[in-house]
Amino acid sequence: MKKSPDRQPGSEYSLPRRAFLKGVVTGTGLMAAGSALTLAETLAGAAAPVSSAYRGPNVVLIRYGGGARRRESIDSENTYSPFLCRDLIKRGTLFKKMEISQIEGLNTSHGEGTLNIVTGKYDKYKDIENKFLAARFEPKVPTVFEYLRKSFNVQPHQTLIVNGEDRPDEEFYTFSNHFAYGVNFRSNTLSLYRFKAWLMRRQIAEGKLKDKEIEQRKKELAKWEKVDHRTKGEDRQGPELETFWQRWREYYGDTGFVNPRGDRLLTELTVRAIKELRPKMIMVNYQDCDYVHWGYMSHYTRAIAIMDEGIRQIVETVEADAEYRDNTVFCVVPDCGRDSNPFADVPCQHHFNSRSSHEIFALFAGPGVAHGKVVDKLTDQSQVAATIGHFMGFKAEFAEQRALEEAIA
Repeated sequence: MKKSPDRQPGSEYSLPRRAFLKGVVTGTGLMAAGSALTLAETLAGAAAPVSSAYRGPNVVLIRYGGGARRRESIDSENTYSPFLCRDLIKRGTLFKKMEISQIEGLNTSHGEGTLNIVTGKYDKYKDIENKFLAARFEPKVPTVFEYLRKSFNVQPHQTLIVNGEDRPDEEFYTFSNHFAYGVNFRSNTLSLYRFKAWLMRRQIAEGKLKDKEIEQRKKELAKWEKVDHRTKGEDRQGPELETFWQRWREYYGDTGFVNPRGDRLLTELTVRAIKELRPKMIMVNYQDCDYVHWGYMSHYTRAIAIMDEGIRQIVETVEADAEYRDNTVFCVVPDCGRDSNPFADVPCQHHFNSRSSHEIFALFAGPGVAHGKVVDKLTDQSQVAATIGHFMGFKAEFAEQRALEEAIA
């Protein structure tokens, strides 16, 4: 096929020269006005291919979050997760010896584990503002959401991350800094953080607040909007999510005293999202296991039971829906493991690079997945992204390893 003289060498998604120069000229003026996002969107939008419609399957990716050991999860004799361990495992393929690779400088923690899962690549992440214990990370390679949206005509509100209220750093793992993907192929986020930001804008627009309250709301909103420097406060969620939050407000009100909290909140958001937003891919970032850092083992085991109940509710929601039933793949994988030292003052840590903090598992279940299969060999967390790509029909080209072939029926 003869190449167009107006197109730069490279892939089918290369940007035409005139469009590139026009985007740079236009974007430069906008950057002078303080809008770096507009430049990124101009370039990415001009480069975006015409994609085909996505037919499925849908994917529900459940980050068995906050760090979970195999013992309390997939060990039938000791589990606090009976639905996962005794029901869902029978419907799919369990990788019981998945690990996080032992790489010098690689942390076994929640943000890093989440990005290992969605990018398929390990990296030594550093908080962008160098804050102590902060986890504002920016991946250099695309996420599975970006791969999906660039490969198919899937809207932002149909690729969702459901995030916990105690992890604001993880609000912004929705897109990478990769030049060929990035902001124009980002996913969207459901969380109390996003609801509060939406609610503040609505309350200001409604004009029902006193002047002092309006001033306070505007200060809070300005603080929210400065959090992600890559979007400069311009990252609105679109009309579909505006409607979603309006329905949430009508049901739960403004106070936050009525809606569920913790991981139960994430389950409720996920169930509602499936019914109202019809996502093609949704990631649930459970996190309550991390309350074990307060020093009580019961915080950890109770959190596993709550996650398990949430998984059961999400599976039942899918099975009750004609469009999702038999057309949805589940993937359950922890962000990290936890320390098994029985003599530690605070049990189940994960920050000290112990062997058990690297020991996790993964479960795939749904159409195209082998049923009732247990894989006993070592596998790697970075293989999850390529496996999701196999089932959804995109190539995770920057993922480090091949897909988990044993899961494929």
